[in-house]
Amino acid sequence: MRRSPLFSGFIYILLGGLFTYFAIDHVHTNGWGFFSYLLVLLATFDFGSGLKMILFHIKYKNKVKR
Repeated sequence: MRRSPLFSGFIYILLGGLFTYFAIDHVHTNGWGFFSYLLVLLATFDFGSGLKMILFHIKYKNKVKR
């Protein structure tokens, strides 16, 4: 069974939030380091991919309606 882009988008946004939480926690305990920047980078990619998939889902549904 294939997942819809909407579901995948929400999963990516959830992962982006999780990576953001871990990055904030890591910065509070250890300060800014390589791992903190890596977590922020992963969160940014996940948020971007999630938004892209959700927007794709909306555009596809509008195109199918016509």
